[in-house]
Amino acid sequence: MSAVIKRVVVFGASGNTGLATVEAAIKKGYEVTAFVRDKAKLGDVSPQHIVVGDVLNKDNVDQAIQNQDGVIVVLGTRNDLSPTTVMSDGTKNILESMKKHDVKRISCCISSFLFWEREKVPKPYIPITEDHDRMLQALKECDREWVAVLPPQIAEEPAKGNYQLKNETPVGRVISKYDLAEILVNCLTAEEHIGHYVGIGYPQ
Repeated sequence: MSAVIKRVVVFGASGNTGLATVEAAIKKGYEVTAFVRDKAKLGDVSPQHIVVGDVLNKDNVDQAIQNQDGVIVVLGTRNDLSPTTVMSDGTKNILESMKKHDVKRISCCISSFLFWEREKVPKPYIPITEDHDRMLQALKECDREWVAVLPPQIAEEPAKGNYQLKNETPVGRVISKYDLAEILVNCLTAEEHIGHYVGIGYPQ
């Protein structure tokens, strides 16, 4: 039976994909909480609730997760490619809080570089890819109902809509950020993808 989702929180809501994801969740009819470091970066996007905080602060994360039905994680480092554990540590805090508050569903945006052999990943992206790998391991080890979405290159272009999703298999080389946002929202209730990492893209 499909999960009943009415209220969702988006972590990383003020990022490029995050903003599109908040809008996609609102469009779906969800009551949306945006978790951000800086409220001003939401611009014209108007979720019903905003929590200003740091994903590394467990109290901030708890405040955002209580009373939610679903969680969407779109954490990123913007253009900073230096070694980090912020995304994986933040994901672990989110998963811990979900367990505490009995929130079951989570969809998480990672990277299609995880489909690649590590030595083939472009050198500058290896540190970020390693943290994405730690995020995926945290999901695999948790007892929540998770989906990891592994987008290829995220493009600043309008939604196409004719995308495909395949469990444990890369699909395409590019995805519109708007299609990615819709996928992240829809994956919360996509039973066939629960417990899988998912390749996305357009038919070649």
